[in-house]
Amino acid sequence: MASIGLTVLYGFGGQPQIEGALIFVALGGISLGLILWGKHLMPQGPFVEEREPMHSSPEEREAFALDFFQSEEGIKRRTFLGRALLAALGALGVAAIFPIRSLGPAPGTSLFRTAWRKGSRLVRSDGTAVTAQDVQVGGLLTVFPEGHVDAADSQTVLIRVDPNGFRPLPGRESWSPEGYLAYSKICTHAGCPVGLYEQASNRLFCPCHQSVFDVLRGAEPTAGPATRPLPQLPLEVDGSGYLRAQSDFDEPVGPGFWNDGGNRRP
Repeated sequence: MASIGLTVLYGFGGQPQIEGALIFVALGGISLGLILWGKHLMPQGPFVEEREPMHSSPEEREAFALDFFQSEEGIKRRTFLGRALLAALGALGVAAIFPIRSLGPAPGTSLFRTAWRKGSRLVRSDGTAVTAQDVQVGGLLTVFPEGHVDAADSQTVLIRVDPNGFRPLPGRESWSPEGYLAYSKICTHAGCPVGLYEQASNRLFCPCHQSVFDVLRGAEPTAGPATRPLPQLPLEVDGSGYLRAQSDFDEPVGPGFWNDGGNRRP
């Protein structure tokens, strides 16, 4: 019944905790059944068969000796079969490792990198470059690194705030020339696009789960389920007035993952 319930639950989309409990009941029930079978349904011993004394003839003793030596070969055969069984189980165990390949190639450090590089020009989705005069104070624009407008992990929100009322975080004094701030557009909660900006409060909103980020404080989350700030892209203005990236984002973009050593880049 637990196995049937597991099948039905899986067919309707599944729920990990309930599935685990059903697997426990199913395997536990099978184990209990085998124990009860051996204890109550198998014949109970020991068994002794009464018989009268029997005297062996020389021919019977000779036949017994021949059978005795043949039994040694039988024992050897059983040893071979036992080893063959262990080899088969070992091969099965090795075969069970191969499905790990279905998980795909190891990500390496790709999760820590985007298409942004030192000197990358900021461009719109149509590939046109962004200059320092294109965005007014309070404006927002989605930008990409030049040549990589199709890179989903590199999409960035460019916001311009009043430089007179903005104080950069320590260590980021040169990241926001003329009041330009650039943050990853990928929410650090579930990866939804963050694109709603409220100029009056200088806050970014994620429409999926209502996470809120304070633009003036390094996009630190102030509400909602997100617990990590949006990674910031260091900016600069070149001699021709174009906005460029000083480097890649300061942290991995998107939701947090298994990098227990911290989210900083290696």
